[in-house]
Amino acid sequence: MKKISLTSLVVASILTFSACNSNPNNSEENKDSKEVAEEQNEQALDDTKMEDDAEFAIAAADGGLMEVKLGELAQTNGTSAGVKKFAQSMVTDHGKANSELKALAQQKNITLPVTLSDDKQKKFDELSKKKGAEFDEAYAAFMVDDHKEDISEFEEAAKDAKDPDVKAWAAGKVPVLKHHLEMAEALKDAKK
Repeated sequence: MKKISLTSLVVASILTFSACNSNPNNSEENKDSKEVAEEQNEQALDDTKMEDDAEFAIAAADGGLMEVKLGELAQTNGTSAGVKKFAQSMVTDHGKANSELKALAQQKNITLPVTLSDDKQKKFDELSKKKGAEFDEAYAAFMVDDHKEDISEFEEAAKDAKDPDVKAWAAGKVPVLKHHLEMAEALKDAKK
């Protein structure tokens, strides 16, 4: 009888603790997709050398998702033919890269975010409030800064990634990112 009472007490304590811990703000639904992916990779890849590669893949996926979404936004909020043409190449090139990365991540058992991180969503929301020439200028300036950062991250992964496939994928994207940077700089200069 004591065992049943003790077991009941333990179960009741666990249920009470988990009920107290089930804050709706902590639910998986409200969590940043990038953070969820990072947590899943930490658990899955904890004892492997892939953890840094997984972090790079998550950041690349998050950035790629944003590039596509911003490219689509530029099709509606932008006015310049140059901005729209550049935006279409962002959708095409980053969409292709996102598909390649998704396939690579599945091979390597890396979880990627499926929606924009809170940080990237905030930038998207900020740009989505702009229209016309104001949008064109802000989008071009952001694309210059963003691609400089991307190039740095991809060059580092191309040099330091532990997995040869991740390393090769990153290295293969550097020339495309550099081309995007040149195009973005030309757009930014044209808006001055």
